[in-house]
Amino acid sequence: MTIAERAYYTRRAPEYDDWYLGTGLYAARHRPGWHEEVEALKTVVACLHAGKFLDVACGTGFLTRLLKGRVVAIDQSPAMLRIARLRLPQGSVLQGDAFRLPFAAGSFDILLTGHFYGHLEEPDRTRFLAEARRVARELVIIDAALRPDIPAELIQERELNDGSRHTVFKRYFTPAQLLAELDGGTILHAGDWFVAVRSPAQGI
Repeated sequence: MTIAERAYYTRRAPEYDDWYLGTGLYAARHRPGWHEEVEALKTVVACLHAGKFLDVACGTGFLTRLLKGRVVAIDQSPAMLRIARLRLPQGSVLQGDAFRLPFAAGSFDILLTGHFYGHLEEPDRTRFLAEARRVARELVIIDAALRPDIPAELIQERELNDGSRHTVFKRYFTPAQLLAELDGGTILHAGDWFVAVRSPAQGI
């Protein structure tokens, strides 16, 4: 994580869930069907069945807390992890690097990551997928859906509650595109705002 990225996630942590909840700076945004899709996405996560999960780039644990089973959550941001630990009293919450996961091969049934993969440029995408497949039997990736009003890839400028501005690389996906990058799998959710897919660690 760069110094700029660290500053962004430190500042954003207390307001991160506003994005999901439609509060704060997001209260005035017109997002038809958003709240219904957030609930659908929560159901997708809650219905995953596995013995042991790893959530990479868990953020505040907004989705992580819905996982059932043994849960390990990892993120690079101490500010995000402070919130996640409150939500995951029975889980293991660690600070760590998504590209150097501190776990033995095959340690997890499912590796989940939400709204992280879409921020990765090459070669980081390839590096992350190699690590994810090393430690888990299956991958579940949740990210932003491609919409007609937005390009598939762009540099966004984001403003936080304190008025600070930050630039962020962001990609948007169709389910088919995301599965193609993962060498196959199944669609768990295909909506106007979110996509979620599940893929065997070695593809199909």
